[in-house]
Amino acid sequence: MDSKVKKIGILTSGGDAPGMNAVIRAAARTAFKRGIEVYGINRGYNGLIEGDIFKMDVRSVSNILQNGGTCLYTARSPLFKTEEGMQKAIDTCKKHGIEGIVVIGGDGSYRGARDLSLRGIPCVGVPGTIDNDIASTEETIGFDTAMNTAMIMIDRLRDTSQSHDRCSVVEVMGRRCGDIALNTGIAAGATAILVPEVPFDFKTNVVDRIKEGQRLGKNHFIVVVAEGVSHNEENGIGDIFEIAKLIEKETGVESRATILGHVQRGGSPTLRDRVLASRMGNHAVDLLSQGIGNRVVSIRKNEICDDDIFEALNMKKDLDRKVYDVAYEISF
Repeated sequence: MDSKVKKIGILTSGGDAPGMNAVIRAAARTAFKRGIEVYGINRGYNGLIEGDIFKMDVRSVSNILQNGGTCLYTARSPLFKTEEGMQKAIDTCKKHGIEGIVVIGGDGSYRGARDLSLRGIPCVGVPGTIDNDIASTEETIGFDTAMNTAMIMIDRLRDTSQSHDRCSVVEVMGRRCGDIALNTGIAAGATAILVPEVPFDFKTNVVDRIKEGQRLGKNHFIVVVAEGVSHNEENGIGDIFEIAKLIEKETGVESRATILGHVQRGGSPTLRDRVLASRMGNHAVDLLSQGIGNRVVSIRKNEICDDDIFEALNMKKDLDRKVYDVAYEISF
């Protein structure tokens, strides 16, 4: 297939996510197959501004598929949000003859891709973020791995909770999106799950559920809390440590708080994330090879598709209330 572009760049931006390396590999190999030169851009938009760029070859992406993190490193770039920073990034592209960029990251990365596209550097965004908070796609790269990591950690916490007749209150990532909390809560058999999208009454949704479990003979409990709840000063109950204290006070069950934190971002990506990343990376280069930019790659009903960046950024991400209802019907 003849390509309309001869040189592209690849960068990762924002928080890292398992599967980013699989995108880099798929994008680079698709490009090589089509006779396109590929430049790796280190440390996201900062690298584009500073010219931290190298020419990639087939060996550049060998043996990275199974690795977490990103071989191109990542960083947040306040300077890129300024006209000065933007112009330096464009000058770097012109210097190296880069005609398009695959941008792997979250919605902040998409905004940068949009701004570059508007200034004549076609970009295609690929959703690499564990939070699953990109509305245009049903699943983001890294989400499945993060959920499995959280599930394994919660399973281990359950062992010690059961040994001590305790309640483990576990904070998982998800500042604006409760998908990790909801799905891991179901998978780990949590008694209660708190997510930022759904208002809750602490007595009804947590305390009473634990007391009902006690009445049925249960002695240990798991409560999963999305960080968007724990870090919300308006929730009326405080952070995860205050939540644990309140549970112990109201139920008499010894309670401990655990923040899983950035462990959820690391580790080897699951099969699901590797396949999704490979399909998306391939599609991103397919678009750029046709001279198409200002797009973001998505998956819907297991079909890889793409959307206008502006439209994607304006879409609203909703929690699946049917799954939420299932969680509360089967967990007590």
